[in-house]
Amino acid sequence: MRSVAQTVKRAYKYRFHPTPEQAEELARTFGCVRLVYNKALEERTRAYTLEGRRVSYVQSSAALTGWKRTDDLAFLNEVSSVPLQQALRHLQAAFTGFFARRAGYPAFKSRKKSRASAEYTRSAFKYRDGRITLAKTDAPLDIVWSRPLPAGAEPSTVTVSRDAAGRWFVSVLVEERIAPLPPVDATVGVDAGITALATLSTGEKIVNPRCEQADRRKLARAQRALARKQKGSANRARARLKVARVHARITDRRRDQLHKVTTRLVRENQAIAVEDLAVRNMVRNRSLARAVSDASWRELRSMLEYKAAWYGRTLVAVDRWFPSSRLCSACGALQDGMPLGVREWECACGAVHDRDVNAARNILAAGLAES
Repeated sequence: MRSVAQTVKRAYKYRFHPTPEQAEELARTFGCVRLVYNKALEERTRAYTLEGRRVSYVQSSAALTGWKRTDDLAFLNEVSSVPLQQALRHLQAAFTGFFARRAGYPAFKSRKKSRASAEYTRSAFKYRDGRITLAKTDAPLDIVWSRPLPAGAEPSTVTVSRDAAGRWFVSVLVEERIAPLPPVDATVGVDAGITALATLSTGEKIVNPRCEQADRRKLARAQRALARKQKGSANRARARLKVARVHARITDRRRDQLHKVTTRLVRENQAIAVEDLAVRNMVRNRSLARAVSDASWRELRSMLEYKAAWYGRTLVAVDRWFPSSRLCSACGALQDGMPLGVREWECACGAVHDRDVNAARNILAAGLAES
């Protein structure tokens, strides 16, 4: 178990408000990044499909230089070259994951559906006195510093993005030394659910805010208004923005709740046991897909993983086939069946169980046995 501070790479994300000139320059950069990524992907796909040849990052970079010298793509010289090179590096990483069978084949970036972003490394931005100035821009970004960067931290990468709701963000990657939290004796088992976001082995049930359900009427109304607008019209663009803002509100509220829950669990417990749920399979169930997605179990697990690693805690994932709901946490007797509608049951030993609390206690016991 880690007992000394470790150096990790950590991203701090902030809102910022660009000037009209900065917004125009960044929008042009986003378009060039998307074009270079798609063109390089097209070339690599053609080479692999027709010639059985793999194209490396170095070859793609050389091709980019050639594209800039043509009349049709000479405008690529008007934006910083660093985000264009980073787009090729991201494509290389995508192909590496594909050939290693860790991911699917890289997809083309869409103007409407893909995230608009550009990544700047050290040579393409200046960081002085808490102000960031990007290459090809004449003024620092007007960043809303909602929290300070770690003392003495020097950004290594700055990623600028604009979401579908029209909000601008800057993500600053720094190296930070994170000290482990003081050891505690407490351990906890977590049973993820829909009625309750998480049920703990202590008997506590953390309320599921159901962010998507809370704004479902507002979202449906905005989507109906969008469907009535003529394609390609300015009204449709404004209606699409309203839909995106509702989605952004849902996502922000959900992420805020997950951060609060996971941070609390990591601070209060030395070991945390969770169930290794197959979320991808669950969302294929039409009856559960919407509720499972709204609960965002995958993001909950991801946050617990990296926060436990940062702060010297232990996270144990119990096998998904472990019968946590059917096993009596008092005597260990296994029930033959346990329909989802049964929320409370009594064992032959006389113990009366709340289904979710009992499952969390069994998950904790199994997790401690594994660790």
